[in-house]
Amino acid sequence: MELAFTPSVVAAQEAQGSRQAYEGFDAGPAFNNALDSNEVGFILERDSFYMATVGETSWPYIQHRGGPPGFLQPVDAQTLVFPDYRGNRQYISLGNVGAGPKACLFLMDYERKARLKILGLASVSQERPDGYVDVTDDVRRRVERYWTVKIEGFDWNCPQHITRRFSEQRVRELIKALSDRVEDLESGAQS
Repeated sequence: MELAFTPSVVAAQEAQGSRQAYEGFDAGPAFNNALDSNEVGFILERDSFYMATVGETSWPYIQHRGGPPGFLQPVDAQTLVFPDYRGNRQYISLGNVGAGPKACLFLMDYERKARLKILGLASVSQERPDGYVDVTDDVRRRVERYWTVKIEGFDWNCPQHITRRFSEQRVRELIKALSDRVEDLESGAQS
């Protein structure tokens, strides 16, 4: 809240009548920038997230990042690391962070209607940072570099208006009993 509730945001809250609901946050801990087991577990389960950076023209740029679960890893309570897999080779986020390190990661769990926003200072390295363990899956991915995000603050966000979605794997798990039953019925009908 210390990073997001700027004077103009507070003024907008006051004008819209929501400021009173947030005044209690001002009395809380000075910064929420150290992950605990709740955040660590949530982060390690993610197979994608969105990352925002700001370019030299002051325009924000949002990019989707995906990989196997656990590709985004906390290496300590205030540091995240993830591999930069080869993509469309536009390098907009890379260029933006070269001009200024501020980044925001937006992590979603659509099934459980949960989201975690992380504000941090990003840097990039060709070498894998200490503590990061590469994860693999069936998809051939080429790591071009590694991103490190030093956490400045984070916030769990309200689940209201999150539309529930399920991964293909989760849908298969949910309908397995039905699929098995259909298969049994179809094989019985053919005998």
